[in-house]
Amino acid sequence: MNRFACRGLAAAAVVALLPSTEAAAHGFAGDRFFPATILTDDPFVASEMSLPTIALNPTQSDDSREFGIGSDLSMLITPNWDFTIGSQWEHIRTPGLPTVTGWGGLNTGTQYQLFINGPHEALALAALDVSWGNTGNLAVGAPAFTTLSPLIAFGKGFGDLPDALPWLRPFALTGNIAVNFPTETQTNGVQNPNSVFYGFAIEYSIPYLQDEVRDVGLGPPFNRMIPLVEFALTSPFNRGYGGTTTGTVQPGVIWAGQYFQIGAEMIIPTNSLSGHGIGVVVQLHFYLDDLFPRGIGRPITQW
Repeated sequence: MNRFACRGLAAAAVVALLPSTEAAAHGFAGDRFFPATILTDDPFVASEMSLPTIALNPTQSDDSREFGIGSDLSMLITPNWDFTIGSQWEHIRTPGLPTVTGWGGLNTGTQYQLFINGPHEALALAALDVSWGNTGNLAVGAPAFTTLSPLIAFGKGFGDLPDALPWLRPFALTGNIAVNFPTETQTNGVQNPNSVFYGFAIEYSIPYLQDEVRDVGLGPPFNRMIPLVEFALTSPFNRGYGGTTTGTVQPGVIWAGQYFQIGAEMIIPTNSLSGHGIGVVVQLHFYLDDLFPRGIGRPITQW
């Protein structure tokens, strides 16, 4: 990440620690609260910040192990439109080779809320993400070229199922699909393929169970937990890279409070191309629009 992005995220981190006197609804469609998932994109626009996201990834085919500390920031431009920025510091250790550290590439994006349907607990957005070339250390995997990724994300809660299916009503499904378009077809003689990213998360909301279906008597901290499993795959489809799909499955849990959430997931590779062994990721995530509804959490057009 460049020094200006680092300073912006650091300033937002300081502001996020200050108190607020008013709260707004963050991530809701009707009675359904959708938490900010770690692996896949959220289906709602918001002012929010993840700081930090700490990941120890599975061992790769060359026996290297990657440890990363990342942050990302999303800010509302209007109530239905936001922009995002983020990056990650990487530490990669490979047996027999020097340890490599540095920033990965800078990622930015913009998102527009297509709809929110409260009665059916459904929502969706369209986005354009950009991974900027030559904005990080190439030795830790930062890209040498820019990639554009148009994306659709959606969420659907099952609270509108019949009362005869009470234990299914706390379930929700979120997902997204993106197509990656590198701005260079090849770099230093190496082909850069187009690829499709597709991921989804299956969630079971304990808060929804107790508030909307049946109070089963769970107290803190379990009454605010949302167990989930996330899946994500990336499939190149041209320039000689067909059939090289990689991805992970990530079971875990999110504890969601009024102003922030804490999440933890295992990282399980889907195949040998994705690595071997098991990794772990933990994340602290702040709801800036709930923390500061009259300040930096409100849309920029209202500043």
